[in-house]
Amino acid sequence: MTVFLCSTCGTAITPELAELAAVPDVSDDEHDRDKETRRAPSTVPRGHYAIDPEPWGPPCMLQDDQEDPKPAQSRGPVVCREEGFVISAGSRHTVLVHPDDAAGLQPLPDWANSNGCCGPTGDEGLNRACPCGAPVATLAADCFGPFELHLDPVRTYAFSR
Repeated sequence: MTVFLCSTCGTAITPELAELAAVPDVSDDEHDRDKETRRAPSTVPRGHYAIDPEPWGPPCMLQDDQEDPKPAQSRGPVVCREEGFVISAGSRHTVLVHPDDAAGLQPLPDWANSNGCCGPTGDEGLNRACPCGAPVATLAADCFGPFELHLDPVRTYAFSR
């Protein structure tokens, strides 16, 4: 079992979690979304974590193929900015956890990087902080994307028993 801690203060961010061999496939069927929040099912079940090998979050770069764009991030939507369709060039190996397994994290002041329709899209960068105030994670919880929490691989660390 593994606990994830804040690199700044050492506070436990999660309870003990079991590792999954890979990031689970999640349904993107509209019928599977919560009727009230419109959120997708969580990518990772409670009590578990997975390492996402794909880039997540900013910075973004222009996609080579502007005629047939790909989603900007794994399990996310296609994103078009003023300059064109972009794709994430952010951190690889973020730790994916169920958002409820890090319930002590708080939004950044003034809800920084938390833009979205029904929740943060997760494509603007870190948007959740440890109780000490250090930004440590990115929550994606909007009505059109995944429902997952990415712990930053530098701002957090794992402790296994």
